[in-house]
Amino acid sequence: MIIDHIELYVPNREQAAQWYGDVFGFTIMEEHRDWAIQNGPLMITNDGGNTMIALFEGSPQGEHQVRGLRRLAFRVSASEFLQFIESSGSWRSTSLGSEHIQDHDKAFSVYFADPFGTLLEVTTYDYDAVKSSLNQQGE
Repeated sequence: MIIDHIELYVPNREQAAQWYGDVFGFTIMEEHRDWAIQNGPLMITNDGGNTMIALFEGSPQGEHQVRGLRRLAFRVSASEFLQFIESSGSWRSTSLGSEHIQDHDKAFSVYFADPFGTLLEVTTYDYDAVKSSLNQQGE
Protein backbone atom coordinates (compact mmCIF):
# COMPACT_ATOMS: atom_id res chain seq x y z
CA MET A 1 0.00 0.00 0.00
CA ILE A 2 1.27 3.47 -0.92
CA ILE A 3 -0.11 6.97 -0.53
CA ASP A 4 -2.17 7.85 -3.59
CA HIS A 5 -2.88 11.53 -2.96
CA ILE A 6 -3.15 14.24 -0.35
CA GLU A 7 -6.03 16.71 -0.46
CA LEU A 8 -5.39 20.42 0.05
CA TYR A 9 -7.84 23.30 0.10
CA VAL A 10 -6.65 26.44 -1.69
CA PRO A 11 -8.40 29.64 -2.79
CA ASN A 12 -7.46 29.09 -6.46
CA ARG A 13 -6.49 25.66 -7.85
CA GLU A 14 -4.67 26.99 -10.94
CA GLN A 15 -2.56 29.43 -8.88
CA ALA A 16 -1.75 26.67 -6.39
CA ALA A 17 -0.80 24.28 -9.21
CA GLN A 18 1.53 26.94 -10.63
CA TRP A 19 3.19 27.53 -7.23
CA TYR A 20 3.66 23.81 -6.53
CA GLY A 21 5.05 23.49 -10.05
CA ASP A 22 7.52 26.33 -9.62
CA VAL A 23 8.70 25.19 -6.18
CA PHE A 24 8.44 21.37 -6.25
CA GLY A 25 8.19 20.49 -9.95
CA PHE A 26 4.53 19.39 -9.86
CA THR A 27 2.53 19.38 -13.08
CA ILE A 28 -1.18 19.20 -13.72
CA MET A 29 -2.35 15.72 -14.66
CA GLU A 30 -4.24 16.51 -17.85
CA GLU A 31 -5.86 13.06 -17.88
CA HIS A 32 -7.68 14.03 -14.65
CA ARG A 33 -8.41 17.68 -15.43
CA ASP A 34 -12.08 16.83 -15.97
CA TRP A 35 -12.36 16.10 -12.23
CA ALA A 36 -11.73 19.81 -11.56
CA ILE A 37 -15.07 20.70 -13.18
CA GLN A 38 -17.85 21.46 -10.70
CA ASN A 39 -15.79 21.63 -7.48
CA GLY A 40 -13.75 18.47 -7.99
CA PRO A 41 -9.97 18.29 -7.50
CA LEU A 42 -7.25 19.52 -9.81
CA MET A 43 -4.71 16.68 -9.61
CA ILE A 44 -0.98 17.45 -9.69
CA THR A 45 2.06 15.17 -9.49
CA ASN A 46 5.84 15.35 -9.64
CA ASP A 47 6.51 11.62 -10.09
CA GLY A 48 4.36 10.57 -13.03
CA GLY A 49 1.23 10.00 -10.98
CA ASN A 50 2.56 7.63 -8.34
CA THR A 51 1.79 10.24 -5.68
CA MET A 52 -0.53 13.17 -6.24
CA ILE A 53 -1.90 16.27 -4.57
CA ALA A 54 -5.61 16.91 -5.06
CA LEU A 55 -6.22 20.67 -5.04
CA PHE A 56 -9.75 21.60 -4.00
CA GLU A 57 -11.04 25.16 -3.95
CA GLY A 58 -11.88 26.23 -0.43
CA SER A 59 -10.55 27.84 2.69
CA PRO A 60 -7.02 26.60 3.54
CA GLN A 61 -6.14 25.58 7.07
CA GLY A 62 -3.52 28.30 7.40
CA GLU A 63 -2.70 29.16 10.99
CA HIS A 64 -6.03 27.85 12.31
CA GLN A 65 -6.07 25.08 14.88
CA VAL A 66 -5.45 21.69 13.28
CA ARG A 67 -8.62 20.39 11.62
CA GLY A 68 -7.18 17.54 9.62
CA LEU A 69 -3.97 17.83 7.64
CA ARG A 70 -1.33 19.38 9.85
CA ARG A 71 1.58 19.59 7.45
CA LEU A 72 2.61 18.13 4.10
CA ALA A 73 6.19 16.81 4.14
CA PHE A 74 8.35 16.03 1.12
CA ARG A 75 11.36 13.69 1.44
CA VAL A 76 14.43 14.55 -0.64
CA SER A 77 18.08 13.53 -0.95
CA ALA A 78 20.89 15.56 0.60
CA SER A 79 21.73 17.28 -2.68
CA GLU A 80 18.06 18.05 -3.36
CA PHE A 81 17.70 19.47 0.18
CA LEU A 82 20.67 21.77 -0.23
CA GLN A 83 19.54 22.81 -3.71
CA PHE A 84 16.05 23.52 -2.37
CA ILE A 85 17.46 25.80 0.34
CA GLU A 86 19.71 27.54 -2.20
CA SER A 87 16.90 28.14 -4.70
CA SER A 88 14.30 29.28 -2.16
CA GLY A 89 14.96 32.97 -2.88
CA SER A 90 13.43 32.48 -6.33
CA TRP A 91 9.97 31.77 -4.87
CA ARG A 92 10.12 33.44 -1.42
CA SER A 93 10.56 37.08 -0.55
CA THR A 94 13.52 36.01 1.63
CA SER A 95 15.63 32.91 1.11
CA LEU A 96 15.55 30.05 3.55
CA GLY A 97 18.81 30.21 5.48
CA SER A 98 20.63 28.30 8.18
CA GLU A 99 18.27 29.80 10.77
CA HIS A 100 15.40 27.94 9.08
CA ILE A 101 17.11 24.53 9.05
CA GLN A 102 16.08 22.25 11.89
CA ASP A 103 18.57 19.57 12.97
CA HIS A 104 16.63 16.53 14.21
CA ASP A 105 19.81 14.50 14.97
CA LYS A 106 19.02 11.98 12.23
CA ALA A 107 17.29 14.23 9.70
CA PHE A 108 17.26 17.86 8.61
CA SER A 109 14.07 19.77 7.81
CA VAL A 110 12.89 23.22 6.81
CA TYR A 111 9.37 24.40 7.59
CA PHE A 112 7.39 27.06 5.73
CA ALA A 113 3.95 27.69 4.25
CA ASP A 114 2.71 27.94 0.71
CA PRO A 115 1.04 31.22 -0.33
CA PHE A 116 -2.32 29.69 0.60
CA GLY A 117 -1.41 28.93 4.22
CA THR A 118 -0.72 25.20 3.97
CA LEU A 119 2.13 24.22 6.27
CA LEU A 120 4.94 22.44 4.41
CA GLU A 121 8.18 20.64 5.26
CA VAL A 122 11.11 19.50 3.18
CA THR A 123 13.15 16.85 4.97
CA THR A 124 16.14 14.62 4.29
CA TYR A 125 17.43 11.59 6.13
CA ASP A 126 20.83 11.95 4.44
CA TYR A 127 21.98 13.45 7.72
CA ASP A 128 25.76 13.06 7.46
CA ALA A 129 25.98 14.51 3.96
CA VAL A 130 23.94 17.60 4.86
CA LYS A 131 25.77 18.05 8.17
CA SER A 132 29.11 17.93 6.36
CA SER A 133 27.99 20.43 3.73
CA LEU A 134 26.55 22.82 6.33
CA ASN A 135 29.78 22.62 8.33
CA GLN A 136 31.80 23.45 5.19
CA GLN A 137 29.54 26.41 4.42
CA GLY A 138 29.97 27.71 7.97
CA GLU A 139 33.77 27.73 7.73
